[in-house]
Amino acid sequence: MSKTPRLSGEGSTLAGPLKAIIKAYNYVLNGLAVCAGLVIFAVFLLIVIDVTIRTAGFAPPAYTIAVAEYCLLFFTMFSAPWLVRMKGHVFIDAVTQMLPRPVQVVLAKVVYTLCVCSALIFAYISFGLAAEAIESGNLDVRGVDMPQWLLFVPMPPCFLLVAIEFMRYLVGIDDMYGDRTEARDSV
Repeated sequence: MSKTPRLSGEGSTLAGPLKAIIKAYNYVLNGLAVCAGLVIFAVFLLIVIDVTIRTAGFAPPAYTIAVAEYCLLFFTMFSAPWLVRMKGHVFIDAVTQMLPRPVQVVLAKVVYTLCVCSALIFAYISFGLAAEAIESGNLDVRGVDMPQWLLFVPMPPCFLLVAIEFMRYLVGIDDMYGDRTEARDSV
């Protein structure tokens, strides 16, 4: 008999903790996606309020544009890992569909590896930028003074999650070129 621990089923030594970790990870991924939705809704409300104030003949807050820009950054970072999971990110598969299946598989592995490496590089660089911004204490001065580190804080963990999602494709848990989600096909 094999002494390799099973990942599911009775008698598994890893089933409980591994399932709990996977469940927590999925909650984080979905929670970030919900936060992204809330952020984009907040930008919508901010713009509506700004336009309403302007239409009424009053001066709108000076921070509207700056806050909307910050929110777009947060929206992008929060939604990125979930979009990779749902295969909602931009990728071109027109060329790969014309290739033989063995070539498709090899090319997919190359693409996944490049994506993992790129996301890890971005996570590393953004972590350095965040650490430097925290150390310097600089402010980003626009319509509102905001600590510069706040711009970089969501980047390292979200790029790390993007790398994990592409790693899922690389190790064969899922296939980016496989079944597409309804959201992507309905556009």
